[in-house]
Amino acid sequence: MTVDGNLCIGCELCSEICPDVFEMGDDGQAHAVHPEKCDDLPCCNGAAESCPVEAIKIE
Repeated sequence: MTVDGNLCIGCELCSEICPDVFEMGDDGQAHAVHPEKCDDLPCCNGAAESCPVEAIKIE
């Protein structure tokens, strides 16, 4: 799972939906700080589906 920094607009939706995986960085963009948790947390899919610019890719 990755966050495309070129697409991210910093809306913070992913970090609200799945705070165990996503955090907002000092650069104002989302970062997947614990992508390995996506195997156990269904909120990762919710965050990816809710991203308004489709910056989150689940592989």
